[in-house]
Amino acid sequence: MQAFSIIILAGGASQRMGVNKALLEITPGETLLARVVRNLQPLSQDVIIVSNSPDLYAHLGARQTSDQFLGAGPLAGLHAGLTAAEHEWSLVVACDMPLVDHRLVRYMVLLSEGHDAVVPRRGQEIEPLHALYSKACLPAISRQLESGGRRMISFFPAVRVRFVESREIAIFDLNGASFANANTPDDWNRLKPLLT
Repeated sequence: MQAFSIIILAGGASQRMGVNKALLEITPGETLLARVVRNLQPLSQDVIIVSNSPDLYAHLGARQTSDQFLGAGPLAGLHAGLTAAEHEWSLVVACDMPLVDHRLVRYMVLLSEGHDAVVPRRGQEIEPLHALYSKACLPAISRQLESGGRRMISFFPAVRVRFVESREIAIFDLNGASFANANTPDDWNRLKPLLT
């Protein structure tokens, strides 16, 4: 299987949570972001945290990079991560997704040939923050950012996307735990019991 980088987006404002969700504590001394890093490190030797507050995460043993397009949301984080990545392909996840299934990721990597992005789609819901992107996406992402675009999927029409459908995802992750996150306090309360 081809090598790939891992990009963890940790630059969000966490407005719906009210506090920095990357620093939510699962156990004393282990933050949500630390668990995400620990879960994903076995998949790649190149783990990158995209953040505009690098001092907060220096202890996690991952490379760090910052947005070149400030204030442009996760799309700017994707751009920064792909620019910094050692490998042609990168798995991109949010900092609040600690239950990513390695088998699903490996399956997605196998689907990458002939495409520029491999993105789960559960019903009508696209999951762009649990997806594989190649550096071939960078020109289309840059054009969107330069024109003021911020939506994560705004560049999809300009690249070759392989959607991973619900029936494929269910083979590896029947309940969709890989996509569980902590955008709100209610989300966090639902997620915490799954992490102990």
